[in-house]
Amino acid sequence: MSDKNRKIYVRELKDPVVFVAMGLGGGLSPKAPGTAGTLLTVPLVYFLQQQTFLVYVLVTLFVLVTGSWVCGYAAKKLKVHDHSGIVYDEVAGFLITMMFVPAGWYWMLAGFTLFRFFDAAKPWPISWFDKNIHGGFGIMLDDVIAGVISLSCLLLIEYFMF
Repeated sequence: MSDKNRKIYVRELKDPVVFVAMGLGGGLSPKAPGTAGTLLTVPLVYFLQQQTFLVYVLVTLFVLVTGSWVCGYAAKKLKVHDHSGIVYDEVAGFLITMMFVPAGWYWMLAGFTLFRFFDAAKPWPISWFDKNIHGGFGIMLDDVIAGVISLSCLLLIEYFMF
């Protein structure tokens, strides 16, 4: 991202919805903004794992329900569909990844690694949804699917190893 574009996007952060969509500014990371957005979600996941499961689910549902609008709004405001700095979708995906997983740093590390792999590599069916579903819903959907696949892998690991 050029310095000129970065300045434009920093200016757009004054809009509270764009600020949230860009991970409180973390999405402007010059390297791997999706990874930065996921890293910023780690403390939220840690906090939610200390709460009741209902609280975890309610926060995740809130992110999912608001995600299409937040991401779509930010994409229009930034004039770029699925701008790499929009990382609210990574928040949703990582919350899903860690939803039914036991608390612990090794689970967090495994979940982070799996989610980043599936989100970045976009194997089928993630790639199909990424290419064919557009708008705010499309921005969210590929990360949600990456989260579900990552969670499934973690649950399989837990089942077969523990």
